Amino acid sequence: MAHQLADLRDKIDAVDKQMIDLLAQRLSLVEEVGEVKSEHGLPIYAPDREAAMLASRRAEAESRGVPAQLIEDILRRTMRESYASEKDSGFKCLKPNLGKVVVVGGKGQLGGLFVRMFELSGYQVDILGRQQWENAEEIVKDAGLVVVTVPIDKTLDVIRTLPPLPDNCILCDLTSIKDQPLKAMLDVHQGPVVGLHPMFGPDVPSLAKQVIVHCEGRKADEYAWLLDQFTIWGASLCAMPAKKHDEGMTLIQALRHFTSFAYGSHLSQENPEIETLLQLSSPIYRLELAMVGRLFGQDPNLYGDIILSSPENLSMIKRFHQRFGEAVNLLEGESAKHNFVEHFEQVSDWFGDYSKQFMQESQTLLKQANDAVHRG
Repeated sequence: MAHQLADLRDKIDAVDKQMIDLLAQRLSLVEEVGEVKSEHGLPIYAPDREAAMLASRRAEAESRGVPAQLIEDILRRTMRESYASEKDSGFKCLKPNLGKVVVVGGKGQLGGLFVRMFELSGYQVDILGRQQWENAEEIVKDAGLVVVTVPIDKTLDVIRTLPPLPDNCILCDLTSIKDQPLKAMLDVHQGPVVGLHPMFGPDVPSLAKQVIVHCEGRKADEYAWLLDQFTIWGASLCAMPAKKHDEGMTLIQALRHFTSFAYGSHLSQENPEIETLLQLSSPIYRLELAMVGRLFGQDPNLYGDIILSSPENLSMIKRFHQRFGEAVNLLEGESAKHNFVEHFEQVSDWFGDYSKQFMQESQTLLKQANDAVHRG
């Protein structure tokens, strides 16, 4: 038996080495694809091409007796690496005569990411920070684009103290709230203005499939090329009014971050052994614990700024607190289970078909999370 297993494992090792060789070939071809896309200004992410390719490979896999989901998982992971490789090839510059791109706060993590992306696209980039502020007027005098990316609590003050910009200069910000910064930019600059919110962190390997929300300010035709540049980088664009964006972010960011903060605070005071919780956790609970723990591995000032960025956030948190109490009340009395089930079904009706969609999406995530766990 030991000899048979050793022989089979040797054959598996040989196949694995062939897979590595093939992946190396694929990544090399991707580099060539990236060069062609860069030359012709094509986006690194082509959703139609990706969907068609995956459908074709799934069909081919099934015809060979290989689970279709297996080949899709392999290809999606490979494509994620491919998008990162394509980024290193650089990007076509859509506005070569733009003038300087000035990134206010370009030494920060998100600002640094956009500095790199503009430089990869061939733009001349300058950084305006606190140390350079006394020379701000000189730095922006020939700017074609000024990007404000500073902490939320400083954004309005920085926008209001910007020196006069060239008339045709585009002014934009990358803040996670949009209504007030957009109004401030429209007040201080009469040229093109757009509010932007990158829905990702600075640690993304590439911008492929990452969402950038844009809120119209003024002279959209003059900053349309900038949105096209984001598309070339691989980003997906989402147009939205500033107020509607902020209302959504109250639930997506502020409330979620606060509930993670509250749960983490509760855990710390209950003081369980985290290792024991991990041993007892199925993939979904491990993911939930990881998302809470992830919050506390980052800058508390960032999350404090997000949660406290508007009075609406606090009002929403207070309403959640009230409904949390109402949910607790469902668990009391002789009709507790009946009341719980009835309310559960009401909420389920509200989610509608999205419940099935979220179930399918989460199952994929949970399989990946389980694959990554090593249990000795």
